Amino acid sequence: MTRPRFNRILLKLSGEVLMGDGHAIDPAVTARVAREIADVKAQGYEICVVVGGGNIFRGLAAAAKGFERATADYMGMLATVMNALAVQNALEQIGVDTRVQSAIPMASVCEPFIRRRAARHLEKGRVVIFAAGVGSPFFTTDSGAALRAAEMKCDALFKGTSVDGVYDADPKKVATARRFDTISYDRVLADNLKVMDASAVALCRDNDIPIVVFNIREQGNLARVLNGEGTATIVQTQGE
Repeated sequence: MTRPRFNRILLKLSGEVLMGDGHAIDPAVTARVAREIADVKAQGYEICVVVGGGNIFRGLAAAAKGFERATADYMGMLATVMNALAVQNALEQIGVDTRVQSAIPMASVCEPFIRRRAARHLEKGRVVIFAAGVGSPFFTTDSGAALRAAEMKCDALFKGTSVDGVYDADPKKVATARRFDTISYDRVLADNLKVMDASAVALCRDNDIPIVVFNIREQGNLARVLNGEGTATIVQTQGE
């Protein structure tokens, strides 16, 4: 598959990517993720990042167990701030200049989200990590990632997962599951393929932002996929 050249991307990671054996945030795993980001940054790409909070607290799951939904979602947003600070720390330990911007103001630990300031950070070569989703309950970090990708005028949204693309069934359960090289936003929505939540996919569709789904757990894969190598699926207007 020949992929288009992307310059500025938003990397969306689940909180579970940072987990290790018995650790919600494993320093060694977080350091590996930071090196992946640093490697592509060194190649001249502009990178912004959104990390979920599911390794610490998942609002939707807590609401299902009796938490009031808005409160649970706010708690989940705070978990994403913790993850953002962990990734920032790992990046700065290897010399990558980084800023965290939160949709919920907390001036003691990070900047508030200001679109023009974030754009200026990217222009100056910094990695910007967006935390706290969209700052409101009832939205996922997928939606937050799609929104920030649109605001930052990113060329693509890279979704780092534990599988190497989008399949027509769960490849961990169905041996005959078929992987797509490309697929349309509309088919993802119509077939409920769980690439990201529906509002995030629709927002990317409406702003013509390709979604590149790849396996972040494979070392060096972010750089390979960005350079047109490796295995991934592109969700875009024209696809299967």
